Amino acid sequence: MSLKPNVLMIAVIAATGGLLFGFDTGVISGALPFLKQYWQLSDANIELITTTVLIGAVIGALTSGKLSDAIGRKRMIIINAIIFTVGAFGCAYAPNVTTLIVMRIIVGFAIGITSYVVPMYISEISPTRVRGGLVTLNQLMITIGILVSYVADYLLSDDSKPESWRWMFLVGFIPAVVLLIGMFFLPETPRWLISKGRWEEGKKILQKVEDADIVEQTLAELQLDIQLESNQSASWTEVFKPWLRAPLIITIGIFFFQQFSGVNTIIYYSPIIFKMAGIVSNTGSILPAIIIGAVNVAACFVSILLLDRVGRRRLYFIGIWGMIPSLALLGACFHFKEQLGASLPVFAVLSIVCFIIFIAISLAPLGWLLISEVFPLNVRGVGMSIGSLSHWGFNAIIAFTFLKLVNTLGVDVTFWLYALVCVAGVWWGYYYIPETKGKSLEEIESHWRTGGTPQKL
Repeated sequence: MSLKPNVLMIAVIAATGGLLFGFDTGVISGALPFLKQYWQLSDANIELITTTVLIGAVIGALTSGKLSDAIGRKRMIIINAIIFTVGAFGCAYAPNVTTLIVMRIIVGFAIGITSYVVPMYISEISPTRVRGGLVTLNQLMITIGILVSYVADYLLSDDSKPESWRWMFLVGFIPAVVLLIGMFFLPETPRWLISKGRWEEGKKILQKVEDADIVEQTLAELQLDIQLESNQSASWTEVFKPWLRAPLIITIGIFFFQQFSGVNTIIYYSPIIFKMAGIVSNTGSILPAIIIGAVNVAACFVSILLLDRVGRRRLYFIGIWGMIPSLALLGACFHFKEQLGASLPVFAVLSIVCFIIFIAISLAPLGWLLISEVFPLNVRGVGMSIGSLSHWGFNAIIAFTFLKLVNTLGVDVTFWLYALVCVAGVWWGYYYIPETKGKSLEEIESHWRTGGTPQKL
C-alpha cells in the first residue's frame, strides 16, 4: 500500500519547522569563533550566548503547551514561523552583545515551541502504519538544518572579516518564510478538529490521510476517547495523574539520556573542540563539522527507514550500546593527545562520527517520536510541552557547563562522564522504553488506562 502523496507533502512542509530548529541551534557553532574575535569574548560570554537560545526554548516549551491545545497545531506553527523571521533579522543586525542575547532568546522561544508542535502535528495527521517514519522526518529535517548551518557558516566565513557571523544568522530568514507560506496551505490535524467537536471537518481530513480500511476504526476510537475525556478535567494537572506516570517518566527520561550523552556539546562547540585538537583557523575548524553534519543526516535517514520496521525499543538499545564506546574513545583521543600528535583531529573526528551515527538512529529521533505517541489527546499539547521543556532544560545545562567541565576536569574526563550517563541509560531503557510500532495513538492511550507498563506495550 503506497503512501498518499498529499500526506508526504504535508509532512515535508510542516517538517520545515524542524529544519529551522536545526539551523538556529547549529548556526552558533561556526559563528562563535567570529563573535569571540569581533567582541573579544571570554569563555563565560561564549557559553552565555550559546545558552541564551536554550533559555528561550525553555520559556517557549513551558508557556505554550496549553495554547497549542486551544488554538490548534497549525496556527501555532504559523505564529512560530513569524517569530523565526523576526529573530533571523534581529540576530544578523544586532549592534551589541546584549541585543544579540535578546534576539537569541526570541529565536529560542520559537525553537522551544516548534520542537514539540511540529512532531505533534505530523503524528496526529499521519497514517498509523507509517507514523514513526513521518514523525522522524522532522528529526531528519533537524539534522539537515544543522548541516545547512555548518555549510552556510563555512561558505560565509572569512578570517579577514570578523563580521562574517552576521550573514550566517541572516540565512535563517529563508526557511522561515518557506514555513510561513507553506503552512497556510496545510490542513489542521483531524484529531484536534474532532477534539473541538468539528467532526465533519476532522472526518474529511482523516479520510484524505489515513488508510481507508482503518478510518472507521480510528473514528470510533477517537469518539470513545473524547467521551472518556469529557468527564475529566482538561487541566494541565491531568498529565500528572497516576495512570499517566509512565508516559511522563518516558518523556523526561528519554531527553535526560539524550542530552546528557553530550550530543549538543558537539553540535554547538565542534569548531572549538577541533581547535582544542590543534586546528588553528576559524574557517578550518568549521570544515570537520560539515563532515559530522553530513553523517548525522545520513544516519537519521536510515532511522526513518528502520523505525517502523525494526521498532523503537530495539533501535534504542542498538544506539545506546554504540554510544558508550564511541564517547569512551573520544575521551581517550584527548587523553593520549601527546602520543597522537598531528593525527589527533583525525581520530577525534572518527570517534565523533561513530557517536553521531549511533545517536542519530536512536535517541535523537526517538525522543520527539515517543513523546508524540505516549500522551492522550486532551493533554498531548501539555505532555509534549513538558517533553520539550525537559529537552531544552537539560540541553541548557550541558551547553552552560561544557567549557567549565573541560577547563576543570579536562576534555577526556568530560566525555568519559557522558559515557557513564549512557551506561545508566541502558538500565533505564530496559524498564521504560516502550514499543509503539504499529499501534494507533488510541491503542497506546488504552494501554495506560488499563495500568499497562512500558515494557508490556
